Amino acid sequence: QVQLVESGGGLVQAGGSLRLSCAASGRTSSNYAMAWFRQAPGKEREFGAAVSWNGDRTYYADSVKGRFTISRGNAKNTVYLQMNSLKPEDTAVYYCALELKGDSWYGPYGYWGQGTQVTVSS
Repeated sequence: QVQLVESGGGLVQAGGSLRLSCAASGRTSSNYAMAWFRQAPGKEREFGAAVSWNGDRTYYADSVKGRFTISRGNAKNTVYLQMNSLKPEDTAVYYCALELKGDSWYGPYGYWGQGTQVTVSS
């Protein structure tokens, strides 16, 4: 089994920054894309950003492009999300995910973390 554990969420004022981390453990392979999704209250979970298995390709939703940066750790079993210029509409629970197909950033994503809350105050 694979376990994903996120950290780094919290409360920040609009315009501020936060950095989320996600560590994968268990039966993992480094040859899988990882991603961040988010779910705001009353809304469906949405894609935020993804990174290829070796970190050389990244993909972003339009809503975060230019403000968020996804990256992969040297050990390939960690993924980070640097969030800058945060807006109140970025408030959500952020989930780390690992895809199943093999370096397929569009999924399917089969392993999920428990989520970390990000709250941006205006």
